[in-house]
Amino acid sequence: MIHIIIRTFQIIAIFGCVSSSLYYLLCLWGAASFLRARRADERYRATQDLPSVSILKPLKGVDPEIYENFRSHCLEDYPEYEIIFGVSDTDDPAVASVDRLQREFPNRNIRLIICPEKLGPNVKVSNLEQMMQSARYEHLILNDSDIRVERDYLRRVMTPFVGPNGERVGMVTCLYRAVAANTLGSQLESLGVTDFCAGVLAAHQLEGGPRFGLGSTLAFRRADLERIGGFRAIVDYLADDYELGRRVAGLGLEVKLSEVVVETHLPTYDLSEFLAHQLRWARGVRASRPGGYFGLISTFGLMWALLNLIAAHTAPWSWAVLGAVVFLRLAVALVVGKAVLRDQHLIGNLWLLPLRDLLAVAIWMASYVGHTVTWRGDAFVLKEGKLHPKVVEKFQQTN
Repeated sequence: MIHIIIRTFQIIAIFGCVSSSLYYLLCLWGAASFLRARRADERYRATQDLPSVSILKPLKGVDPEIYENFRSHCLEDYPEYEIIFGVSDTDDPAVASVDRLQREFPNRNIRLIICPEKLGPNVKVSNLEQMMQSARYEHLILNDSDIRVERDYLRRVMTPFVGPNGERVGMVTCLYRAVAANTLGSQLESLGVTDFCAGVLAAHQLEGGPRFGLGSTLAFRRADLERIGGFRAIVDYLADDYELGRRVAGLGLEVKLSEVVVETHLPTYDLSEFLAHQLRWARGVRASRPGGYFGLISTFGLMWALLNLIAAHTAPWSWAVLGAVVFLRLAVALVVGKAVLRDQHLIGNLWLLPLRDLLAVAIWMASYVGHTVTWRGDAFVLKEGKLHPKVVEKFQQTN
């Protein structure tokens, strides 16, 4: 009987190794397609007049290097755009950076909007609804306050809307690389961003393009936003970027993954802060894409290879399986991290990859225990992607 149990366990582990290897190959295929598209994008530049753009940046608190992030948006080589910042509280510490930006760039159209109403549990989306009243242009870009961009960011993100088949493009979104602080939690988070982007590339291949958006960049038309009910329609959702992209795709429009990669500087997470942030993110993804999230169990290659090694009593062939899985895992990290994301710090963090992968398994399992997420200092019950309107408890620490 014990022999049968061990044999069954080994078969499951081998299946996990095979499925993980196929997933890694899919990630590499997605990365190769992305790199081909990037080369084509670098050869092509729009000759048509590019549309004027309103950049919406909701704020709460101060992110690492926040002023340099804001400043990068003022250096764009683009004909006409405005930047609209929004806060709920005039005493928010981010306001000082906006004031400084307005002084440094007096010729840029930079405005700060105070958003006093709370239209739902997602305060960021509530602010966006109020900021929209001040936006002048038909084309909108929403990106997070911790995003830093290059000078050609706007030009390259907006080109799909005026390029071939531009009328079919409903949204443009971007991958992002994470610059880690000098803490263990921050370095692990950076590796997690690389893994996440690898998964986006795999989904791009499987689905013929993403059907969701990333908070690093969401470019879309005002008319399409109105067709899906405006920001009010997603004010109860935690993963607002995902919902916005999903609903635009539901209009029959294409969500295009831009060849532009933006950058974010991570906070100085300690290990507990890293785990708390990852758990919130995991529960948010589970609620938004339950089927795909459950399927992640088939992508934990290192775990399956180690379990197979134990079940096979370290037989020589099981070491070969472990070696093959590790080789593919490293290939994904290097190709996606270095070639696609152009992460200059990846090599120095690679030694943490086994720890990151095993922690990812633990976080995946923990995400199925409970429905509470901590966000912006509050704890909410998360049901079907929505933040339950009843706040469970108040936290002093913002996660």
